[in-house]
Amino acid sequence: MKNLQTLFLLPLLALASLFIKISMPGVYSQTISTTSYLSFGGSMNPHPVLTGPHMAYLGSRVAFWCIAHNSSPPVTYQLIRNSSIPIATGTDLQGDQPASFFLKVTATSEGLYHCNATAEGSTGVSNILTLSVVIPASNTRVTSEPSPPVAYEGSRIVLKCTVTRGSHLSYTWFFNRKEITSLTSPLFHLTGNELVMEQATPEHAGHYSCVASSMVQDIRRFSSSTEVKVTVKAYVSKPKISFSIISKGDGYQGNITCWSTRGSHPVNFSVSVNDEEVRSLTVNESLTVWFLVHVVLGQDMGVARCWVKTEAQELMSEPVTLEVVPVGGEVKAEVEYLYRADSKRAAAAKLRCMFSRGTFPHISWLLNDSVLPSETHEDLQSRANLPHVALANRSQTLVLTKLASEESGNYRCRVRDSFNDSGPWVESGDVLVQVTDRILNSMPRATSSTETPPKVFMTTTENIAIAFCCFLFLMLTAGVACVYRMFDHNQAQAHIAVTNPVQTVMS
Repeated sequence: MKNLQTLFLLPLLALASLFIKISMPGVYSQTISTTSYLSFGGSMNPHPVLTGPHMAYLGSRVAFWCIAHNSSPPVTYQLIRNSSIPIATGTDLQGDQPASFFLKVTATSEGLYHCNATAEGSTGVSNILTLSVVIPASNTRVTSEPSPPVAYEGSRIVLKCTVTRGSHLSYTWFFNRKEITSLTSPLFHLTGNELVMEQATPEHAGHYSCVASSMVQDIRRFSSSTEVKVTVKAYVSKPKISFSIISKGDGYQGNITCWSTRGSHPVNFSVSVNDEEVRSLTVNESLTVWFLVHVVLGQDMGVARCWVKTEAQELMSEPVTLEVVPVGGEVKAEVEYLYRADSKRAAAAKLRCMFSRGTFPHISWLLNDSVLPSETHEDLQSRANLPHVALANRSQTLVLTKLASEESGNYRCRVRDSFNDSGPWVESGDVLVQVTDRILNSMPRATSSTETPPKVFMTTTENIAIAFCCFLFLMLTAGVACVYRMFDHNQAQAHIAVTNPVQTVMS
């Protein structure tokens, strides 16, 4: 009977042996025949099961357990690495007791592990476990391309989180001590241990750091880098130039101002006169510099330009003429009335001060011999009395934003050199601004000859109405003419009929 059972099990055991060979090719050098699954007494080979970790930190201690259930003691266990390297041996004398193998993880501990179980002269092979040795990160730092991490806007900047040692690592980046993620930080691109800024902007400038970490069985080990400062430079804008004059002792000095509205430091400013550099200055804070030059009143000293230079740019300003012409010649005031589109009454007035020459004029306005407040120094009492007065174009234009009785009177302007407070004034004649409650159909009779005629504005609707009336008048005239010609023609025919009667001849 036992022989029949053995013959019945042989095909099944052969199939199981074939399945093991197919699923684990090349792992074992030994071959297990189908007859080895049976002892002489008819018992089956042991079926050991190996359990243990899949990952372990370098230098830590790990344990493997191997057990072959339902095997008759004593059972001998052997732990094998990479198919052929024996690690340790253990014996179960009681039955159904696992053999424990404790190892200190080294760099050579990584590999494939299985165990053999031998009982009653038969040996069985367990499953295979893969052990990976994890090396914690150490000496983490941030490197950059370019190095140092300084670039102009629009450039590509790549930061790398590098370690001296480490394996199975993940990386976390921080910008100004806030974590960077792909979802919350669209300005950055995270790939592996790199943080990429494809087109750097001033918003990318700041302090960066990274953390390299690994995880084994809920145990996390990490290494943090120090912060690295990333600088994104802005391109400097085209410089601008201005020229002014100040009094110094018995003479005068010219002040050339050069400035740019944006740009990163350091920036070198220089000024040239007639294409020859005369001054140069490098700034690390402001983007405005001043250069003093000697000037002579009434003399053309040439053309000045500002230059700005950085490591990536060199730009030039527009030219300015270094000539100071004193105020002089004729000065006159002109008035222009402004009307609303729906009214024939003047709503506002604009006065302009016209003068023949003067490079740096200081203009002042007077109403009935009282000085009006200027742009730089306002008389609070005058401002309270004339709330509807405004100055524009460096006081060259005086605007009466609302015409009332307080704004009526004689206006005139006066001009002198702004750099000479004690210089003489050159005054214009008076211009009368008269405000009445009646509709102004013409200029006031008392105005000076320098006043300009009032402007009358017509709406589009009024223009269309006038054109339509003209067209209708022409059509009516043409119609009357046609009717008159038809009536005159009929009268003529009737007159001919009366003067020439038809005679009837009877036979």
